[in-house]
Parts: sequence; structure tokens; C-alpha cells
Amino acid sequence: MSASTSIQTPRISVAPMMDWTTRDYRYFARLFNPNIVLYTEMVTTGAMIHGDAARHLDFSQQEHPIVLQLGGSNPQDLATCSKMAQDWGYDEVNLNVGCPSDRVQNNKIGACLMAEPDLVAECIHAMQQAVTIPVTVKHRIGIDEMQSYEEMLHFVDTVAKTGCTHFVVHARIAILQGLSPKENREVPPLRYDDVYRLKRERPHLTIEINGGIKTVAETKAHLAHVDGVMIGREAYHNPYLLAELGELWQLDAPNRFEIMAQMMPYFEQRLAQGAPISVLTRHILGLFQHLAGARKWRQALSGGNAKSLKDVEHAVEMMRQCLEVGA
Repeated sequence: MSASTSIQTPRISVAPMMDWTTRDYRYFARLFNPNIVLYTEMVTTGAMIHGDAARHLDFSQQEHPIVLQLGGSNPQDLATCSKMAQDWGYDEVNLNVGCPSDRVQNNKIGACLMAEPDLVAECIHAMQQAVTIPVTVKHRIGIDEMQSYEEMLHFVDTVAKTGCTHFVVHARIAILQGLSPKENREVPPLRYDDVYRLKRERPHLTIEINGGIKTVAETKAHLAHVDGVMIGREAYHNPYLLAELGELWQLDAPNRFEIMAQMMPYFEQRLAQGAPISVLTRHILGLFQHLAGARKWRQALSGGNAKSLKDVEHAVEMMRQCLEVGA
């Protein structure tokens, strides 16, 4: 099985998010836009090598283009998992050097690796030797006391010596001691200019910016300076943004009700596989964000209120009526 989908420019992607960018969300997200690059949740090398690999790696062919994000710091383990990703059909593999959680720090995973650029380079080199698909890095602009642009540039230059050319840069530092993962997404200030400068000074590299981006207008503004934009939580809470971003490729935006019509057979299939209805409906709660009736939609599908596909169908009809009368 091999990857088959070319990635379009400009490159727009949905960030890997733990517990959110599951295969159910990714199937849903793909219906909004065929060109958006989708990422898995971060998967640790230990989970893949010693756990149920299929549970972590399986995806629907409709999800292409799709990237597997790995968490780890052992070069040989990362090489093994990269080869598994390629064999499974992923379009790319990405190394997480940005996650600030205590759990991953204790296992030498994520943002703490920014302090060890030589080790990251060794990891990337091993991954590249194992596969023919692209190997990329997602990192912060700094951590803890390493907050200067020059230190980030040293990290990027060290890793780029391996031949790695694609860097996804979260435009915030991470404070590894004292801030929670949630606070690390919100408290450190965004420094977009550092990412723009990186692109200016290393024009041969593909630089994709991440952090706090919520609208089509903001996305376009960033694309004047960098090669790509990665959108995080807004793509989950307001997934129709992905449809609106279709204008970057002159795509027609799909209708929300058409999207739900396409989701229903998928829901049937997943329910037949034993997935609880609540696991499926939680990913579609933001479908009508900012529209009349959005709160009623969320209430109808959350808190155990949706017990069957019939309840989902009733919620869809309720929204039709809300939008028709502007309630």
C-alpha cells in the first residue's frame, strides 16, 4: 500500500491535536476541502512498536493527504515507525518537537527536544534513511531560557543539515516548567515575525506557520510571508473554516447539509464496528458554529442526548428549520 495523494500549494493543514484529530474527525474534516493536509494525533514510538499498531495507524483512504506525527527520541525506533507509516500508506511522517506536556517530557518527547538539536538531527536522518516519503519537523520558536531567534535558527540549521527541508513552526515558546499544555497554547505571546524572518533568511526551506490562526483573512496574510499555514483548534471548533479556505484554490464551498448527508453512511459503518454514538457526534458539534441554532445543535448531540442515528437525523432537520426561519 503506498501514498497516492499529492499535496497542493499553498499548503494548508490541520494541526495534530491529542484526542481531537482522530480518524473520525479526519473523515469529517476531509469532506470540507480535498486539499487540506490532515495530521494524526501524535503517536509515540512505544505505542506503535509495543501496542496495537492498527489502532493507531488505520485510516480511511478518503483522508489523503494525511501525515502521521510521531513522538519519540530514539533514532532507531523512529526509523522503524517511519517505515511502518510508509507501508501503511501515509503521505508524510512528522516528528513532534513542540508538545509541552509533562508526560511526554518525561519520555524525552516533544518540545524538550529543542534543547538537543543534534539528537533531533540524528532522529531525522534515521527516519529519512528508512523511507522515501517526506520527513518533516514541527517545533516551537523556543523553550524556557532558550527564547532567542538565534537559538531557534541554530536548531533549524542543525536539523536542515540532514536534508530536511520542511519545518512547521508554532510561533510561541513553550514554558516546560510552570505552565500547563493549555497555558502553553495561550500564555506565551505569538511571535509571527520570528517565523517570517526564518523564511526570509532560509528561503530554500519550506516554512509553515502555526499558532492562533482563525480566519481566511489571517491565513492569506501569513501566506504573504511563509509557504504554508497550519490551523489548530479553530479547525475543530469551527470546521466550516476548512470549506471557506477552499477559495485559495478556487473551490466551491460545500453545503453543511450535504456534508451531513455524507457523514451518515460513515456513522452507520462505525456504529456497526462498535463505536459509541457519542464518540462520533463529539466531532461534529461545531458544524454550525456562528449560525442561528448552533447552540441547539450542540445540545441535541452532546451530554448523552443523541442515542441513535435517528437522533442525529432529527438534529439535522431541526437545523434546517432554524436556518430557514432565522431562529
